[in-house]
Amino acid sequence: MSRLPLSNVRIADFTWLGAGSFTTKIFADYGADVIKIESGQRLDALRKSPPYKDRIEGVNRSGYFADRNSSKRSITLNLKTEEGRALARRIIMESDVVANNFSPGVMEKFDLGYDAVRAIKPDIVYLSMSMQGQGGPEAHYLGYGLTMGALTGLHNSAGLPDREPTGTGTNYPDHIPNPTHAAFAVLAALRHRRRTGQGQHIDLAQIEPTICLLGPSVVAYTANRDTPVRVGNQHAAYAPYGVFPCRGEDRWIALGARTDEQWHALLDALQGAQLAQDARFASAPSRWAHRAELNNELAALTRGFDRDGLMKSLHEIGVPAGAVNDAGDVLADPQLAHRQHWVRLEHPEMGMTTYSALPMRLSRTPSEPRLPAPMLGQHTEQICRDLLGMPDMEINDLRQKGVLA
Repeated sequence: MSRLPLSNVRIADFTWLGAGSFTTKIFADYGADVIKIESGQRLDALRKSPPYKDRIEGVNRSGYFADRNSSKRSITLNLKTEEGRALARRIIMESDVVANNFSPGVMEKFDLGYDAVRAIKPDIVYLSMSMQGQGGPEAHYLGYGLTMGALTGLHNSAGLPDREPTGTGTNYPDHIPNPTHAAFAVLAALRHRRRTGQGQHIDLAQIEPTICLLGPSVVAYTANRDTPVRVGNQHAAYAPYGVFPCRGEDRWIALGARTDEQWHALLDALQGAQLAQDARFASAPSRWAHRAELNNELAALTRGFDRDGLMKSLHEIGVPAGAVNDAGDVLADPQLAHRQHWVRLEHPEMGMTTYSALPMRLSRTPSEPRLPAPMLGQHTEQICRDLLGMPDMEINDLRQKGVLA
């Protein structure tokens, strides 16, 4: 394998939970030495988040934590002690990037804010990923992915028109917009440093990339002062468009027909010729006006079909369709298997576990999760000894004093 593209980068990683950890995972899987600085007293909440391997709880058994922290090393430091903060500064001195996703002021309490770090490492690239940014009237607000979904209008867009907002079922900001925006910014800052020798502070307000998911809603309001309403699985202009039951327990297919050609092809596939004669469904506007009745009629037909077989036959005649997969289906998906998306690694406590590869494939520098997620503090002695040059006697002394904890 070619040398990984980020193998010359080291990150002092103070992030926790979802968005921050996913950001640094991108760098770790592409070869960066990501040192996850943790606390045994205040655990990363993902370490305490299910699902747990074999349903046995433990700080090293969370599948959620594992997938977000592949290829990293872990050191435990008690930052409430001066010795712990001193060790953190020594790690930073050997690093290119410092990353955190705390609220403003938290890193400053440990004397590890940007100004303090820049004083000892002038060319550092320093990433801050708070919810609302480092300044402004709401900068001090504490928020998570669920909060960001609510504040940006994402939750208000999800659900049925006559029901309360449901949200997205997962914390989209943690998984999609914020890690990728942050990683892009860090790469740009590293390139700038390589060209100029100058570091800089990246102030990413996670609420702002999340707004990128609401593009059509923002445009609708700015152009016409229209506030989009919740439509569930429906389309605002076309029918049929939604999710329909198939043969078997909890098996579904998503399909849509935007044109008359697709509509008639769908009826042929479903053996629903009688619906072609129904005046309610004779045109696209009429189908949309009677979409509730139409959905009921189609559901009665799709129930008799195998989900995957129906998806394939609809693809062949040009009707958009997709099987609604569950987790087991996704893990067994042949396309993902072909792309080697799922990577199996041996974890010291969980045994053989499954990790997501990054969704990008670089032809000259392919990468994948190289190491399983670290055990809590697994690499403490290794980092102290090999990176910081500390003798065993000093390491043991700091451990006894509760600094390496």
